[in-house]
Amino acid sequence: MNRFFRITRKLPGSRPVISTLVALQIVFLMLPTIVVFVVSFQPGDIVRFPPDGLSLQWYYELPDESRYISALWRSVLVATFCMLLSIPIGILAALGLIRYDIRFEKAFQLYFLLPFTVPLVVSGVILLIIFGEMGVIGNLWTVGLALTIINIPFMIWSVTSRVNALDSELENAAKNLGADEIQTFFNVTFPSIMPGVVTGALIMFVLGLNEFIVSLIITTPDIVTLPVLIYTSIRTNISPLIAAVASVYVIVAFLAVIVADRLVGLDELLQS
Repeated sequence: MNRFFRITRKLPGSRPVISTLVALQIVFLMLPTIVVFVVSFQPGDIVRFPPDGLSLQWYYELPDESRYISALWRSVLVATFCMLLSIPIGILAALGLIRYDIRFEKAFQLYFLLPFTVPLVVSGVILLIIFGEMGVIGNLWTVGLALTIINIPFMIWSVTSRVNALDSELENAAKNLGADEIQTFFNVTFPSIMPGVVTGALIMFVLGLNEFIVSLIITTPDIVTLPVLIYTSIRTNISPLIAAVASVYVIVAFLAVIVADRLVGLDELLQS
């Protein structure tokens, strides 16, 4: 242990120990993704790490794998549905909770803690029972609705952080100049909370894109999403093709983060 601290003292920065621990955590989190990405270039049919060579063979074969392409598009559709549905819900819920004295406010606050307190498998089973009683199992929109229900607290948190930071005097000034409620909202309130809306929307898209447990419970073979298809595929055969599919999936999620950085900045994303 003493040797560890002697080494870290030689590192640049005012807090070398913390910097070292953060770097180790980043490596620990990135290592599985790096391994999958490297394995996807394996030229043979058997997964090996390190690979025997480097080849784009499996990436060339991806366009011919219609089941993976279809599952990817279904995942994108579900994530888009989840994102679009969460925007009006998040805005109205955040404004209502912050600006108005509403009934059952404590119940709503408890609901916001559900992603951290209720296991996803429990939420999935509950939603499966409800959708089954309604007779809507087997529709892709039910998957998007289920993912919206379990992830909507993240959207509300994101928008709420911007509503709390909004100066109410700006809205009062607009009203004093003759603007009505709708004009004030679209010209003052909405532009001010836009960073939180964009951040929450992108979070909802990524969560909807990557959700596995609830999707596994609710989806049927006809509407299977890509995470579920990858899981069912590796149970029978692990090939570099699956690694290539997973790598493309990671790239899509990474692009969503880049979009968030370009639109609102990562600092704003983390604050939200």
